[in-house]
Amino acid sequence: MLTSMTGFGSATTRDQGFLFSSEIKAVNNRFLKATIRLPDGFASLETKIEELIRSRIARGSVYYTLTITRDAPGAAYKIDQSALRFHLESLRGFQRDNPELTANVPFGSLVEFARLPGVMQQSEGALATADALWSSISANATLALDALQKMRETEGATTQNYLADIIAKLRVCNDQVKAFAPTVVENYRARLTERVAKVLAENNAPFDSVDLIREIAIYTDRVDISEEIARFYSHLDQFVATMDSEAACGKKLDFLTQEMFRETNTIGSKANSPELLKLVVEMKSEIERAREMVQNVE
Repeated sequence: MLTSMTGFGSATTRDQGFLFSSEIKAVNNRFLKATIRLPDGFASLETKIEELIRSRIARGSVYYTLTITRDAPGAAYKIDQSALRFHLESLRGFQRDNPELTANVPFGSLVEFARLPGVMQQSEGALATADALWSSISANATLALDALQKMRETEGATTQNYLADIIAKLRVCNDQVKAFAPTVVENYRARLTERVAKVLAENNAPFDSVDLIREIAIYTDRVDISEEIARFYSHLDQFVATMDSEAACGKKLDFLTQEMFRETNTIGSKANSPELLKLVVEMKSEIERAREMVQNVE
């Protein structure tokens, strides 16, 4: 089944006292290109995150962002009482020893004292190493990837339905080309015989059927499109089989549309018939539609 290259996924989880949030989006690209943004101190995990992405995605430009916060922000800090006591005693001593300088200066509030160096300390466990949190991060990133893949598969299924309709139309067109192809030679035979007979009658010359047959044989070989018709059927069958496969198939589908376009061009160049040329134009239009769609397939 087809998978689109575009999509978005996100996930938020709680573990080990932290809140993990992953966002991942993907857009078209011929190859896989991952852009990863991690919090400060977690750059060492970039390779692991990219490996996780590559295990799930074959093509596309992928943008991944991770944020980590304390699940209970207030629990990340504690008051260092000895530091606070030191600052209070130092300030009171200064005020007592310098009354002329501090007479009109308010002593201050505890909130202001909390801003002094060393008073507020990060509690034990407030910071964790990247490796220690990897299991939680990978689980969160996997959920975001699951959401991304679900959207990509949904869009891919819609694209596959459209492509199936196009392939059905192309098959009908090729059936019509196959049915009409023999009439090209027959019409040419009739026109040529009529013209030759007219010219010979006007010049009172004998009719040589051997020369006529030779000319028709040369023309028949020149306009024979049976091989192109057969290859076009083969390309259609391969296209359908490829869409139903489980592997990433966007590049192969793009190649098959190019081959179908090539066969159609050859049919058009050989077909000296307005009816066939009309079918060729219609086939090219449908192939171009298909080609635009497979550009977004993984």
